[in-house]
Amino acid sequence: MGHSHSHPDDSSLSRAGLRRRSDARRRAVVLLSWILVPLAVATVAAMVLLWPGGGGEAPSAGSPYAAAQGASFVEGTVQRTATEKCPGTAQQSQSCFIAHTSARGGAEVPVVVTPDIVQARGVNAGDTIRYLKLPNVAPGVEAAGPQYMFMDFVRTVPIGLLAVLYAVVVVAVARWRGLRAMVGLGGAFAVLAWFVLPALVEGKPPLAVALVGSSAIMFGVLYFAHGFSARTSTALLGTLFGLGATAALAGWAVDAAALTGTAGDNAYQLLNLTKGMSLSGMILCGLIISGLGVLNDVTITQSSAVWELYELAPDTPARSLFTSAMRIGRDHIASTVYTIAFAYAGSALPVLILVSLYDRPLLDALTSSELAEEVVRILVGSIGLVLAIPVTTAVAVAVVKATGRRNALQPA
Repeated sequence: MGHSHSHPDDSSLSRAGLRRRSDARRRAVVLLSWILVPLAVATVAAMVLLWPGGGGEAPSAGSPYAAAQGASFVEGTVQRTATEKCPGTAQQSQSCFIAHTSARGGAEVPVVVTPDIVQARGVNAGDTIRYLKLPNVAPGVEAAGPQYMFMDFVRTVPIGLLAVLYAVVVVAVARWRGLRAMVGLGGAFAVLAWFVLPALVEGKPPLAVALVGSSAIMFGVLYFAHGFSARTSTALLGTLFGLGATAALAGWAVDAAALTGTAGDNAYQLLNLTKGMSLSGMILCGLIISGLGVLNDVTITQSSAVWELYELAPDTPARSLFTSAMRIGRDHIASTVYTIAFAYAGSALPVLILVSLYDRPLLDALTSSELAEEVVRILVGSIGLVLAIPVTTAVAVAVVKATGRRNALQPA
C-alpha cells in the first residue's frame, strides 16, 4: 500500500532530478570548454608560430659513426679475447687487450679494446660489437697503429626485447587503455623530436617552446589515453596549472641559481654546433619537460579518486569530499616526492659518487655546478606537482558535484 502511494511521486522527482543533473552537467562541461578550448587553440597557434623552419640553416653534427675516407664501421661477433702485443707497434713490451672478432662468419681480425672498456665491463666471447676498420697501408709497409679499433657494443637485441616486454606488460595489465597510452607515448616523443628539439636548436624562446610543447603533449596524451570526459578534462586543467606553476618557478630558478648548462660533457659541442641556442634556456626547457610524467600521474589519479569517492557516497558534501580526496593526495605527494628525488639521484649516481669523494662541505657540494641543476630540478618539479594536487581536487569536486552520479562518467 505504502509503495503504491509513493511510487508516482518518486518517479516524478527522479525525472526532475535527472533534468537538473543534465542541466548542471551541461553547465560544467561548458565551463570546462570555455577554459580548455581557448587553451588548445592558443597551443596550436603558438606551435605554428614557433615551428622550426629547418632547411639548409639547421646545424648538424653528422653521424657519430661516419668514418673518414677509406675507413668503415663493421659489426661482428667476438670469438675470443686475449692480452697480446699491440698491433702496429714496434715495442714488444707494449700489450693491448685484443678481441678477435669475425664479421658475418668471415676471418678473425684483432680489434683493440680501450682500457676504460676493459675495466668497466670487459669484452667477452659471444659479444656483438661495432669496430672501426682503418684503411689498409701500402703493401709491404707495416701499419703505424692498430687497424681495428673497438667503438661500441651492439645493443639492438636486448633493448628491443626490453621494449617488447614493456609493451606486453603494459597492454596485459591495462588492456586497451594501456595500448592507447603506448600510442600516446609515441606521439609525445614525436612532438619532442619534430618540434621541441629543432625549435631549441634554432634558438626559439625556450620557455615558450617548453610550455607549448608540453601543453600539446598533455592535450594529446590525456584525451587519447583516458578519453573525452569531465574527469579527464579536470585532470588536464590541473596538469596545465601545475605546468604553468613549474614554468614560472623554473624561469626564476634558472636565473637566480645562475644555472649555465656548461657542467655537462656535451655543452661545448652544442655551443660550437649551434649559433642561437642558449644552454641556460635548454636547462629551463628540461626543468619543465622533466616533470610532465609525474604531473600527469598525480592529476589523473587525484581526479579519479574524487570520482570514485563520489560514486561510493554521492550525498557527501563538497567540503567533506574535498577533505577525503586530499587525504589521498597527501599520501600521493609523499610517495611522489620520493619518486622524483630517487629517480634523479639514480640518473646522477656517477656525479654523486665523484662529488662525495671531494673533501668539501655538503652544502657546497649540493650547490656546485655538478649538482645544482639536479637539485633545482627536484625542487621545482616537486613544488609544481604539489601545487597541482589541491587545484585538481577542488576542480574535480566542483565538477563531479555538478554533473551528478549518473552522468559523471559520460563523455564530456
